[in-house]
Amino acid sequence: MPDAIHIALIGAAGTGRVRAQNLAHRIPSAKLSFVVDTDYEAAQRLAALFDVRNVSADYREAVADPRIEAVLVCSAAGTQADICREAAHAGKHIFCEKPVSHSLAETDEVMRVVAKAGVKLQVGFNRRFDANFKRVREAVGSGEIGEPSLLHIVSRDPEPPGIDHILSSGGLFLDMTVHDFDMARYLIEAEVEEVFAMAGVRIDPRIGQAGDVDTAMVMLRFTNGVIGSIDNSRKAAYGYDQRV
Repeated sequence: MPDAIHIALIGAAGTGRVRAQNLAHRIPSAKLSFVVDTDYEAAQRLAALFDVRNVSADYREAVADPRIEAVLVCSAAGTQADICREAAHAGKHIFCEKPVSHSLAETDEVMRVVAKAGVKLQVGFNRRFDANFKRVREAVGSGEIGEPSLLHIVSRDPEPPGIDHILSSGGLFLDMTVHDFDMARYLIEAEVEEVFAMAGVRIDPRIGQAGDVDTAMVMLRFTNGVIGSIDNSRKAAYGYDQRV
């Protein structure tokens, strides 16, 4: 595979496993060439599944490898900004799971480093590539449905994540609603100028004890006058629910 892009996966759990499978089986122009996780044994297990020889517990080894052209950053949210910066400095292209950082200022700083380095950075807003959402965007953009006045997004997970994830995620709005904020802007093709939110703990008291919420409603007003709402829940008894 001489023309394949050699990619390092940083973070072997959760979404990292999904990304590894996609690289190995669904993207012919990509080659998974390095697996990194602070849990070295977890990195080894994942690497063995996809016949990857290069394994490390330190992402700096992958970033410094001259064969690596791009990195997939799937590590804990609090670590991603540093990895993105170092990868950019090393001239590697970057795919980063959301959020890049829990801090807006740090996210802006990462963007400046990436721009100066001249590398590409993509954040994992996967719903933009879902055929159903794309069809809605086309219907709005072409005028097929007329001029939008109201947008309602329902976004509910089948089960809440583990408390360890809750503690490191940055909270429901950064971890879950961020996808819906992206969808709102993508579908309406306008920026949001006013936001109001209400949230509470309705599903698992441990989530509240961890300093987070599990249920929320968000109201949005767009610059073009459209009014939007986002309905979030960490648990829908009937299964995963994504509607617009």
